[in-house]
Amino acid sequence: MGLHKFALAASAALFAAGAQAEGLKVGMITTLSGGGAGLGIDVRDGFMLAVEQSGRSDLEVVIEDDQRKPDVAVQLADKMIQSEKVDVLTGIIWSNLAMAVVPASVAQGKFYLSPNAGPSPLAGKGCHENYFNVAWQNDNLHEAAGAYANSADLKNSFILAPNYPAGKDALTGYKRFYEGELAGEIYTKLGQTDYASEIAQIRASGADSVYFFLPGGMGISFLKQYADSGVDLPVVGPAFSFDQGILQAVGAAALGVKNTSQWSKDIDNATNTAFVESFEAKYGRLPSLYASQGFDTANLLISAMGKADVADQDAFRSALQAAEFDSTRGDFAFGPNNHPIQDIYVREVVQEGDVFTNKIVSVGLKNHSDAYAADCKM
Repeated sequence: MGLHKFALAASAALFAAGAQAEGLKVGMITTLSGGGAGLGIDVRDGFMLAVEQSGRSDLEVVIEDDQRKPDVAVQLADKMIQSEKVDVLTGIIWSNLAMAVVPASVAQGKFYLSPNAGPSPLAGKGCHENYFNVAWQNDNLHEAAGAYANSADLKNSFILAPNYPAGKDALTGYKRFYEGELAGEIYTKLGQTDYASEIAQIRASGADSVYFFLPGGMGISFLKQYADSGVDLPVVGPAFSFDQGILQAVGAAALGVKNTSQWSKDIDNATNTAFVESFEAKYGRLPSLYASQGFDTANLLISAMGKADVADQDAFRSALQAAEFDSTRGDFAFGPNNHPIQDIYVREVVQEGDVFTNKIVSVGLKNHSDAYAADCKM
């Protein structure tokens, strides 16, 4: 794959006191081709928007496509650490790739800032002082969906997710808070596009609702096939299955669906308002939660650069843990395992003009952390 380097110029007046004189180099490994490309493109674009807005000329970002393949991601990480001499790694979307890359990277003294994947082992016993998740722990949005299902009096959910770490975390999270019965539980193939068999099982199950986690193209395929099937059960999901890129592809079939997210374009704070406007102006589309996570990840990094030199790992780590940046989510803090403590919202899919999007209808979980922090010994 070709190597793309982005160096952003700025005036010296924008340099923050304490910034590293020799600069900081970031290696971004993300998915830019194949079925999950939209997610990686959004993370990249959100991250680079924040870098550009910061005006820093001492921050270089090297970007590579992992093709959603763990072996490719490992090769890229090795190259970035050994040849490119990056200080910080970021960008991975998929939890199986994160599990292949993150432990070895932080063991080599690199910082890893996750803008998306939050597998449970890295939040619990496999946590590391140099690993920070700026998005969520994988279970979190699903836990909020389980809590919502209770409030909506859903008592017999059929649940499904792909058979990989984030899929298992998803259904674990839903079941942790959901108080009803399960009409069925299925793990599908990662990257699957034909869901006729699963929809037939849903139809025959006696379920009163469907909960699914199928990010990217998987969600588009499932929702279209579900809408065409005539099965008329309430659908609940995490934002990953009803985010901005997916909604435009699915269209009216998603209207009214409730989904859970730690971010939404209508969160009312100045940073988020400016982010949504500037992202749409630069890229010609509304941002997704992936774009917001990329943007926040970059701003966390930039805030730490303003306080400490990355060569002083203890000081830089403390600067990251302080999380003194303006998040698109508003209040943001790290828990003891370097994972977020944050509100998670319930959103509804609506139509605004010709655009399908989400609006917040309630707070699903307030100041929510994760179930694995107690197992993290740092």
